[in-house]
Amino acid sequence: MDVEVQEIKPSVDMLAETYIKMRDKRSVFKQEWEVKDKAIEVQMKLVEEKLLELCKEINANSISTNHGTIIRSTKSRYWTSDWDSMYQFIKEHDAFGLLEKRVQQTNMKNFLAENPELLPMGLNVEHEYTVLVRRSKEK
Repeated sequence: MDVEVQEIKPSVDMLAETYIKMRDKRSVFKQEWEVKDKAIEVQMKLVEEKLLELCKEINANSISTNHGTIIRSTKSRYWTSDWDSMYQFIKEHDAFGLLEKRVQQTNMKNFLAENPELLPMGLNVEHEYTVLVRRSKEK
């Protein structure tokens, strides 16, 4: 006697329930990891401060040890509080390389919606379907 095996197809409701359970579990894992990571981060910051003090005391930018090399360097960050002036400066000095090369997604989407006839040369567009699962209010 031949027995035919039928494939069991999950229902949409079962898939939504599974997805939500998995997302919740990931959230718990992430929270646990973030707590542990933060504790280590705080400890590392204390060690970094001590290493910076030692480098300053002996006026060294580099210290070799058996376990690794400590390198003291200067980190610089730049920003503006006046974007209109910054844009003017960049334009006047043809210094567009001072800006990061990325397109602000929401602004480009809105611009194209308002100006469908204007399409910048070299603009690439990718569309993909995504799924969002919201928890029902009952649970």
